[in-house]
Amino acid sequence: MAALKLYLLPVMTNNSKPFYLLIFITALLVSFAGITTDFFTDDQGLYASIAKSMVHNHDMLQLFSYNRDWLDKPHFPFWATAISFKLFGISVWAYRLPALLFFLLGLLYTYRFARRFYTKEVALTAVLILMTAQHILLSNLDVRAEPYLMALIIGSLYHIARYNDKGTFKHLLLAAILTACAIMTKGVFVIVVIYGGLLGQFIFQKKFLQVFYGKWLLLYLLTFIFTLPEFYALYIQFDMHPEKLVFDRHNVSGIWWFLWDSQFGRFANNGPIKQKASGDVFFFLHTLLWAFLPWCLLFYYSVYKSIKTIVQKVTLPEYYTLSGGLLLLALFSLSRFQLPFYTNILFPLFAIITAPYCFKQLSRAASAFRKMALGLFMIVLPIVIIIIHLYLKPATQLLFIVDVVVFGLLATLIYIKVKQPAYRLFMLTCCSVLFANFYLNTVVFPTIASYNGQVAAGKYINQAKFAGAHVYSVRPANNIFQFYCEKPVDYIPIEELDKIPANGQAILFVSQPSLDQLNAAHAQFRIIKAFTDYPQENILPAFINSATRHKVLSKVYLISR
Repeated sequence: MAALKLYLLPVMTNNSKPFYLLIFITALLVSFAGITTDFFTDDQGLYASIAKSMVHNHDMLQLFSYNRDWLDKPHFPFWATAISFKLFGISVWAYRLPALLFFLLGLLYTYRFARRFYTKEVALTAVLILMTAQHILLSNLDVRAEPYLMALIIGSLYHIARYNDKGTFKHLLLAAILTACAIMTKGVFVIVVIYGGLLGQFIFQKKFLQVFYGKWLLLYLLTFIFTLPEFYALYIQFDMHPEKLVFDRHNVSGIWWFLWDSQFGRFANNGPIKQKASGDVFFFLHTLLWAFLPWCLLFYYSVYKSIKTIVQKVTLPEYYTLSGGLLLLALFSLSRFQLPFYTNILFPLFAIITAPYCFKQLSRAASAFRKMALGLFMIVLPIVIIIIHLYLKPATQLLFIVDVVVFGLLATLIYIKVKQPAYRLFMLTCCSVLFANFYLNTVVFPTIASYNGQVAAGKYINQAKFAGAHVYSVRPANNIFQFYCEKPVDYIPIEELDKIPANGQAILFVSQPSLDQLNAAHAQFRIIKAFTDYPQENILPAFINSATRHKVLSKVYLISR
């Protein structure tokens, strides 16, 4: 009874319900608004290029970049992208489409999981929190593996929870398939959050030994069986070919890399792929301040209250989200290989943890903290966007005007029609985030992409007059160019340029530093065309300011031998 009282919320009035739907629809529009925006980060170009090579090679098992064997990530996102390319053709929107569909699947599972243990209001609120979390909106444009993982992890937990309750074959099968797909997306570490959530549920229910029951052993076995395509693909590309040179050495086992180096090697930051900076145990705690914005402060409070409730021996509706989410967050924090977007996969769990505290009755101090935690971002985000717009000076004001009118009208209607203060504050906060990200997705990021020389060079070289050329890149990080160039692109280190015949048939993509290096070495080449380039992935204030933008721009070139 205490647990039920803990999560008893004020019932949403009929005046409030239509605005949940409006916010949901506008959040979808914001997420899909940038689907055709050109790439502006290298990872998107890399993953899209690998999927493109799958289609061109008619080979769904082996991964190649610059026509060389590539061993870094598992196969599942590349399979999804390659299928999209086969169905719709090779394009930026076809690359983003499957990730956005998995994002929608993640929303569905977030609702179904939350509805299983909480009220309908909590479930709907969790969905909107997830849709308006800052890094989720960014990752729907800057697509990596996270939208896939987000859906697969919360989907696995949902079916595991259902399987735990009823033990039906349908939930067993779906839990195993989704868990296997999650493993084939990022590696075996994802079982920490999935099985960690199950383990936490059993521990707090004092049923720990159940993890060894036959029904769960069957789940583990089926998960392994459904993961076999990944083992097979790695085996035929690497383990069958010890003569291949990978990571500057021979006898590299793809299976061993998948099970060990890609997981524990990254955890200790001593594997073949390293991050320059060492780990910071507080990295993800302060990363969440912007990545899970505007819900981050309320999330921290929700975790504190949930743990306090457990200490007070009050039963929670479920322990999957708290156990799995915090366990993997702790693992990430202890890791020495840390990237900001890692936490995205946990946001469905964080949204479910946070949702009840958006509306439930709190003490006077806690209620004031909630108003401050949400009101801060509700006010600051629009101000930041207006300042950015004034300095950015885009070619047209239309999209900014649309942004102001649409979300200004929505916010005004919410303020007038929604009478319950907590619901009004929540919805206005959602509006502020969506206002900011509509502008980012339709104005800021397309502006950045328009200054990407790799895009312009890739499109330029697709002209018929270059049909017989052999194309090279002197850096392995020119993956956006690799994707936009319709011809195969080979990688050649700049030190080995003399190996290319100087017959005018070789075209190389080079950056300004590479061109300077060639000039210093008195190499023979001819510049075909130069392109303006913004060489950063981070948004520097000097770029936002149209008056100082030229200071951070550079050049990239197509040259011939």
